[in-house]
Amino acid sequence: MVPFSFAGHAFAAMPQGALFWPARRALMVADLHFEKASWFAKHGQMLPPYDSFATLAALEEVVEACDPAEIWCLGDSFHDAAGCERLPAAVQAGLRAMTAARRFVWITGNHDAGMVDRCGGEVMAEARIGDLVLRHEADPREAAPELSGHWHPKLRVAVRGRLVARRCFVATATKLVLPAFGSLTGGLDATHPELMRVVGGRAQALVTAGGRLLRFPLAA
Repeated sequence: MVPFSFAGHAFAAMPQGALFWPARRALMVADLHFEKASWFAKHGQMLPPYDSFATLAALEEVVEACDPAEIWCLGDSFHDAAGCERLPAAVQAGLRAMTAARRFVWITGNHDAGMVDRCGGEVMAEARIGDLVLRHEADPREAAPELSGHWHPKLRVAVRGRLVARRCFVATATKLVLPAFGSLTGGLDATHPELMRVVGGRAQALVTAGGRLLRFPLAA
């Protein structure tokens, strides 16, 4: 975990794309997209059906690393509202054990907007924790410090003549966009005009590497 400050609060970025808030013992992840492969299979595109196993394993790894008292999932946790029903039994059991062990909040996104409490935990459209707003998609009109997901940001840079892509956080003084945590999520270039429009000027891409947090200015 690499410590950094956002909106006057101390956080820690994790290389898997999770965010930890030590003062509250809160873990935040975005865009898990459980059962994305099975959704595609229902529509005729066959993909290896292991994405939910991999995503749960990664989530269990970060939970073990930081032992949070609460977990906040910032939307699109399932690829569709019925995703929990399609989870393999072992994954559903592991997820239910996790939601039962601590406070667990699902913030709904555009993919799982119709989600109800099927795998335990609480379901919310958005939340406020102190002066911070938690929602799925950043709102350019929001003046309060805001944590969100939705965009799956990745930084693409040339290294020794090769193009390298890494998941990243995108940060301004008042907005922090988390990368997608799910194993089958892809990513949008962190410099994409729509993402820049939403977060505003003076944005940075934050990338964890070798125990450090690397900062890359992004064009507005």
